[in-house]
Amino acid sequence: MKYSGSESSRLEFKEKIPASSKIIKTVIGFCNAKGGKLVIGVKDDGTIVGISEEEAHEALERLDHLIYETSTPPILPLIYQQRIDSKVLLIIEVSSGTNKPYYQKSLGLSEGTFVRLGRSTVKANADIIEELKWQSRGIAYDQLPIYHATIDDLDTAKIEYFLNHRRNGVHSPITEEALLSYEIIKKEHTTNYSTIAGMLLFGKSPQKFLSEAYILCCHFSEFKDREAIASRTCKGTLFEQFDGAFDFIMERLNKSFRIEMKKREEDWEIPPIAIREVLMNAILHRNYHINAPIKISVYSDRIEFFSPGCMPGPLDTSELESGITYVRNTAIAKILWEAKYIEKMGSGFITLFKSYRKQGLLPPQVLEGTNFVKCTLPRIRSESMQNNLEELVLSLFKVAGEISRSDLIQQLNIPRTSAGRVLKKLIESGKLERYGKGSTTKYRLI
Repeated sequence: MKYSGSESSRLEFKEKIPASSKIIKTVIGFCNAKGGKLVIGVKDDGTIVGISEEEAHEALERLDHLIYETSTPPILPLIYQQRIDSKVLLIIEVSSGTNKPYYQKSLGLSEGTFVRLGRSTVKANADIIEELKWQSRGIAYDQLPIYHATIDDLDTAKIEYFLNHRRNGVHSPITEEALLSYEIIKKEHTTNYSTIAGMLLFGKSPQKFLSEAYILCCHFSEFKDREAIASRTCKGTLFEQFDGAFDFIMERLNKSFRIEMKKREEDWEIPPIAIREVLMNAILHRNYHINAPIKISVYSDRIEFFSPGCMPGPLDTSELESGITYVRNTAIAKILWEAKYIEKMGSGFITLFKSYRKQGLLPPQVLEGTNFVKCTLPRIRSESMQNNLEELVLSLFKVAGEISRSDLIQQLNIPRTSAGRVLKKLIESGKLERYGKGSTTKYRLI
């Protein structure tokens, strides 16, 4: 029998009770991220094996006290037994913490802070720790003032254009009240400073103050080629960066023509709306505290978007079509929405996947890494491969260097047993190799 669900950023399986130190790290990781559940007595593939009554009873007595004593701020987990078909499971469950960052007391803040990324628990770096502190205070990084930037570093013409072309159609002059309400400036001790949002959206020279807040676009000739045949560094305001990066991508896409009701219509190999949504999501949700640009790589078979920072809020990559949205940069989001660059909050990924299905393309992939999010848009149609599952699996490696069985199940919407059979056959035929163990098992081309 299988346990409901598969391993993710909020669910982890263990066949046996792990060492106390591993349990503590996992619980802290859950608490610093989106909350989660550690289920003991289940194999990595979801098979329920159970543990003994004695083991479960002993763990119940010591683990809640152990976790409470070794974590700072103290974590109070929910620990309980669950019986499924005579098999005993031990479950440790915690919610997302409100007093972040949580860390292991004996290791200290810098070494003992852990977060969940995908199915793994990793040590948080300084940037992540800083962001956890802002989260616990309810502060968005884009609302912070830049103390060496004044209101004179903002372009009044750009602000005036925005105030006269907003979604609500109301025209208004530039006033201190308007600038404060949009978090364009922050007032401290009678002095007005530009905020990070204000500089990124309306600055005269944003990169003077935020040097890595730009988009680097590169066009590569082949799948694995690392020598760019064209590149563009998109700087300036976020509006200017969006326009420059969008144009760079569209100039490199193929298109065909057809006659529809006496008019010539253009058909792009990738829906332009998909490009727009992924690019806008990267700009809107990136972590501007991280000194690294957004990177866009255009290949013959795919387009890759790398955005600094993890997924914002308690959002998992498996829930992208749920319509749930969590905004990291609230001031930027408000202005982009009123400037009509965003239509509906939470609809971006829904629009992306829907447009890809409609055009018969291989599905996009969204992967969360260590402090980055990678979105891959395939340039490959899927209908010609639907009758050959092996070819379809192999085609996924054109947009990802490695995949797990869970990735395969999610991307192709096939049963776990089917995924296991095709992977086994491809390994036996010498086309794939397997490496790693348990939840870290991956497959790659030979």
